[in-house]
Order: sequence, then C-alpha cells, then structure tokens
Amino acid sequence: MSWAIVPAAGKGTRFGGDVPKQYLVVDGLPILAHTLHALLSHPGVRGVVVALSADDAHWPGWHEMDGKPVLACVGGESRADSVLAALEALPAEVRVDDFVLVHDAARPNLHHDDLTALLERGRNDPVGAILAAPVRDTLKRAGDDGGIDGTEPRERLWRALTPQLFRRLQLTRALESARDAGVAVTDEAMAMERQGMRPLLVEGDDDNFKITTPGDLVRFQYLVSLRLQEGQRR
Repeated sequence: MSWAIVPAAGKGTRFGGDVPKQYLVVDGLPILAHTLHALLSHPGVRGVVVALSADDAHWPGWHEMDGKPVLACVGGESRADSVLAALEALPAEVRVDDFVLVHDAARPNLHHDDLTALLERGRNDPVGAILAAPVRDTLKRAGDDGGIDGTEPRERLWRALTPQLFRRLQLTRALESARDAGVAVTDEAMAMERQGMRPLLVEGDDDNFKITTPGDLVRFQYLVSLRLQEGQRR
C-alpha cells in the first residue's frame, strides 16, 4: 500500500471567489473531501498527507476518512514546496524507497481502475509513472497578434494528469534540485525529468479533470448527479 500526498495550499485565484476552490461544496461535501475519498477508498492507498496554507481557515480538521489516516502539514508558496513539506511529514513507516502518490486537491473525479493501473505499472518501473491522456484535439500555435502561426503535430503528445507515482527519496531530491536551481516545476514528473529520468505514461480517463474554472465545477456537479441517479436506479 502507498501513502498519498495532496498539495492543497493554493488559493485558487484563477477560479475566483473568496473560498479556495478545493472547499467549494458539491453534493454536501467540499471538493477536497471528494478528492480524498477517491484516494482513500482505494485498497492500494494507506493514508494521505494534505499540505495546507498556514492561514487556511476552511480545513475541517479531518484525522480519518474511509477508515484510514489523514494527516495535515503546512505547505509552501509553490506546489513543489508543498509537496516537499508533505514528503517530510509522511509517517516513519514510509521508507525512502517506497512509492508515494501525489494528487491534485481539485481533481476529484479519479477512477479506481485508473489508480489500480497506475499503482501496478508504476511500481514495476524503475522510475515511476503518471496518469496521462493522449492529446486528441488539433493544436494551433498562436502568434503575438492572435492569429494562427501554424498547426502543431499532436502525435506522441500527452496531457499530464495526477496521481503521479514516485519513490519518496528520488522525488524529494528531484524537487530540491529544481528548487535550488530556481526552476518552477509544474508537476512532479517535470522534476524527475530534470534528473534525466523517464517516468512511464499510464493512460487515464479524460474525465479525471482538474477543477480550474466555474465550467469545470458545473461538469463535476453533473457527473456526481449522474452517479446519484445510477445509485438510485440500482
């Protein structure tokens, strides 16, 4: 079983509003609760460490969910800083060569089948793996004036999703190296790539999306309502 890390110190400024997006409520629960349940309800996940902002006034103080431990720590200014803080806060039982999951706080629609595939394939890779989805749309390169400068080939292009799965010590060193070099990594795989490593791509479902805009929130609300209707029919 693997521990998971959820960096949740962001303010969600792109989304707008006074409440960070991870605390917006869907079906009576904050998005963060949906995200944690998606992880902790999986038999391959042992527990979760959530990295929070120092002034987080919305954290409900969860210590357990789905019968598994939920730990909290203070994160940092950047995603990488928050992940590093959570890696440090993992319990002593997590060894340096154990695999650890990192998952976005506002990515609540994770499927168990995808997480199972990631854990099974990632643990058999010397580096680790990430969930990802092939790019299917036509990609355009924009000019400074807003016109199209060209069409980019989409073959071999993938959208990085989460969770991402790496060994505790290797990920720690990769993130520290990026920080010390002044490089702002946008995901954990980027930090590993800087070390010359090649994480494995594991295809995940397209609807494992991150809630970034109000439209994303509406989409997740709709998916939750469909699941509720399906449960009622059963």
